Amino acid sequence: MKNILWLIVGVGLGFVAAHQINKTPEGKRFFEDVDSRAHEFSNAVVDGYKEREAELRAAVGDAGDAFSEFTAR
Repeated sequence: MKNILWLIVGVGLGFVAAHQINKTPEGKRFFEDVDSRAHEFSNAVVDGYKEREAELRAAVGDAGDAFSEFTAR
């Protein structure tokens, strides 16, 4: 229970500190940079996921075609 309390206190203090830092011009630039990097990272993850999904769907389709040819014999 004590650990959860410290976690909540830490999150609250972090939120307050981030809010105060965001009020300065340097802080705004920092958080804009962090935001843009997070978006770049998430876009890269999504692109990689979609690429891999397409590869797997193609592989499953090829396996299905091969299985159909095998059972047709």
